[in-house]
Amino acid sequence: MAVDWSLKELYESFDCESFKNDLDKYDAHIQTIKAWTKTVLINHEEEKEKLETIIKDFLTLGEFEEKLMAFTSLILSVESKNEQGIKYQAILENKSSDLAGTMANIYQWISEIKELDIVVASSELLTAHSFFIHEIVEEAAHQLGEKEEEIIARMATTGSSAWANYKNLLISMHKVEIEEDGEKKEYPLTVALNMAYSSDKEVRKRAYHAEIESYKKIEDGVAAALNGIKGEAITVCELRGYQSPLEMTLEQSRMDQETLDAMLTAMKESMPKLRSYLRRKAELLGYNNGLPFYELYAPVSEKDMAYTYEQGQAFVEENFTNFSENLGKYARNAFDKSWLDVYPKEGKRSGAFCSNLHSIKESRFLLNFGNSFSDVITMAHELGHGFHGHCLNDETALNTMYPMPLAETASTFCETIVKKAAIKQADKEEAFSILDTELSDATQVIVDIYSRYLFESTLFEKRKVSPLTVEEIKNAMLDAQREAYGDGLDPEFLHPYMWTWKPHYYFTTRHFYNFPYAFGLLFAKGLYAQYLANPETFPSDYEKLLALTGKMKIADVTKAAQIDVHDVDFWRASIQTIEEDVEAFIQLSYEI
Repeated sequence: MAVDWSLKELYESFDCESFKNDLDKYDAHIQTIKAWTKTVLINHEEEKEKLETIIKDFLTLGEFEEKLMAFTSLILSVESKNEQGIKYQAILENKSSDLAGTMANIYQWISEIKELDIVVASSELLTAHSFFIHEIVEEAAHQLGEKEEEIIARMATTGSSAWANYKNLLISMHKVEIEEDGEKKEYPLTVALNMAYSSDKEVRKRAYHAEIESYKKIEDGVAAALNGIKGEAITVCELRGYQSPLEMTLEQSRMDQETLDAMLTAMKESMPKLRSYLRRKAELLGYNNGLPFYELYAPVSEKDMAYTYEQGQAFVEENFTNFSENLGKYARNAFDKSWLDVYPKEGKRSGAFCSNLHSIKESRFLLNFGNSFSDVITMAHELGHGFHGHCLNDETALNTMYPMPLAETASTFCETIVKKAAIKQADKEEAFSILDTELSDATQVIVDIYSRYLFESTLFEKRKVSPLTVEEIKNAMLDAQREAYGDGLDPEFLHPYMWTWKPHYYFTTRHFYNFPYAFGLLFAKGLYAQYLANPETFPSDYEKLLALTGKMKIADVTKAAQIDVHDVDFWRASIQTIEEDVEAFIQLSYEI
């Protein structure tokens, strides 16, 4: 059974003819678009024909770009020091930035079409891409001139992108020194992080303290990367006329402030109940002052909830199939065709992700599997992302670009399928353990995500004035954790370095990648309630809903599911299901 992913479906290697030919074609297509824009987009004659050419060129360019960039980034995600990968990543970033000024001109030209709706309606191709075209018009309001856009893009390759690459290298090669049986051993960070799920309290505690201590070796470099990326984001936002990076993020997310405010209101209201879960868990583990941070993922039962990768595969596939044949077949196909890179290893980045590859109608999944039930849930989560991409395979690439909040819906829905199935099959002690996993994850997505939102808000505010020192960043993280977790955590054992390895803070074109997880969880809860009410018809409706996500605003997508995300009561109802789980957990904790 393969545990390393196969990338040959993209390219055999950086040296293969296919990679080199596509790189040449990509470059040639960029030059063609640049020349065509300068010579043809000089007036508004034949607008329909020109706009059709633009859409066709975008589709062709996007296919080359996706394959080349995905192959390079996937290689680097498991081999951070791959010299060819580092080289081609820089080459591809430079080629992409070379087109930035031209894209600004194209966007401006489209925004100047006076009777855009009539032009779009006159063409089948344009009608199919109506949402994409109208979104360009909205974005054009924040576009700068050709030269300015080109300068920003070129500078980013040696600015924010370079900082992100540097941070990724630091983290992927970072080692944690942990004492075991009187002997100090070095472990990759990904392995040390997995120790948080150990059944041995001493292992969890030693790993936490060793992890915290280890960051002192790289804290200055990672802080410099964080300051560089966020500083550039603030400058670019100001140049584009956004009030803040949050406003830019909401627009990119196709989400309005009203939706965010309604969701955050419900989340804040739920904090006391979730803290009561943390305090009860602390009591069960023998703590009187709240839960130490290193015990957030600690098992509360001695019942063995370990899963090998093979057992995890079987469990996920079985319960995906119980939901729908299509979802089950998708998972089996991913396993059989080696789409997953499974275990931690030196040079591999931490965490997990899914990379949907529309150009070849496949996906690739990075895991750091550690044989816990939580790792099975992570596998289900990432496969959910992949199934979302699968449901978009019949759309053109331009109609598959769904926003961040909706990106976390299918993944969270698949998590829910697996967790609910596990509880049904479990005895009382196993159900208690699974319920703890469910609440641990929900706490992360509501409480910890809220702390990350607070932290990033503070980070941007302070970065407007000057770069932050390591101590200032650490204090901002601790303040955010105190506000979100309250008395649920032991104030003596928080995590001042949670900003170091979390990749979300270092995305160069996406910021505030925190609240989308809460949106995904709570929207998925609402969808799951609909599934329970209509188990026969829902799976088909669900796939149709996912197919809409690349060509609608969020509020319009949710309306298709009869959900009003502007209504705080929807969010309260979704959170109510989590609060009921807290009550069940506390009740069970006195029975077993």
